[in-house]
Amino acid sequence: MSRFVEVPYRMLPAQTLEALLEAFVTRQGYDTSDTGEGMHGWVGELKSQLERSELIIAHDLQTESTEVMTLAQWRAFGRDLADDEEEG
Repeated sequence: MSRFVEVPYRMLPAQTLEALLEAFVTRQGYDTSDTGEGMHGWVGELKSQLERSELIIAHDLQTESTEVMTLAQWRAFGRDLADDEEEG
């Protein structure tokens, strides 16, 4: 069984999606003062990236946490987990 499942962003309530995207902006260290729209501007940009399938939302069944990830992060995370499983 896979530890992670991709969550279609359209299935999330608007407030939940907004909170996840704001957490992603903060975690990635985005400068919220450079868009002119602050956090709202970044959240809008991230929603566009979700629509273009450049970002995904992943739920970790083990920790019961949900995160926004870039495709590169998702792929790297999957490889890291596969390595861990081979060693364990």
